[in-house]
Amino acid sequence: MNLVIQSPVPLSADHRKPLAALAHGSPAVVIDEHAIRVDNVNVAQRADLEVYCGTHQLDYAFVEPGQRLTNFGLVAMDMDSTLITIECIDEIADFCGLKAEVAAITEASMRGEIKDFNESLTRRVALLKGLDASALERVYEERLQLSPGAERMLAGAKAAGLKTLLVSGGFTFFTEKLRARLKLDFTRANTLEIVDGKLTGRVLGEIVNADVKARTLRETCATLGIEPSRAIALGDGSNDLKMMADAGLSVAFRAKPVVREAASVAFNYVGLDGLLRLFSA
Repeated sequence: MNLVIQSPVPLSADHRKPLAALAHGSPAVVIDEHAIRVDNVNVAQRADLEVYCGTHQLDYAFVEPGQRLTNFGLVAMDMDSTLITIECIDEIADFCGLKAEVAAITEASMRGEIKDFNESLTRRVALLKGLDASALERVYEERLQLSPGAERMLAGAKAAGLKTLLVSGGFTFFTEKLRARLKLDFTRANTLEIVDGKLTGRVLGEIVNADVKARTLRETCATLGIEPSRAIALGDGSNDLKMMADAGLSVAFRAKPVVREAASVAFNYVGLDGLLRLFSA
């Protein structure tokens, strides 16, 4: 295997020799100012690399030699805390003074402590009953920001011929705006019921939980005529685990421990564009 090491700031040359030695690999090759690659490494050195990289706030990934981004056909992304920096439902709740209460449920759900996502979402949405729907627009305009590297990652994926899927346990109000803004190919999310300009506290239709996310990835791959092994899935919470398990490559982005442990690759420090550097070998 090859090893790709990345840093959110320019990567000091002082790291090259220690990392190559730790990995029992070839001398480091510079990818760009933020990344190096060490070829022919010993994967059994993972524990030592974990300690070194954690100490220096570096991200590492084992990559198959010769792997190319063009080998894939789809990049599937979670929305909240993955493609964007916020949890939309928490910010909506802030407009009715319930952010702390809703955020606590969100956090427990994403860590996997609340096993029933449907119940978790239903409880949180119920707390929004009576809120003016204009709060959704305010969250989008005032609080929603793309995660670092998001646009560069999407541009690189599209240039390599990959289609894009945004699949979220959040809400269509935001996924549809992002679809238009970022020219995404496919989206799937939950629909908030709005009556007379106010949220009713209910979700319409099937809730997008972990099973639905995984099914959406598989169905999108079928639409594209590719196997799920040719999909890349990015996520941060337990609701993404089944989708990530179906994909050929999974990326835990600033994720909960349970997701980092299950993913092919974890980005704890670099932006989403770190995905592109994995294929520089």
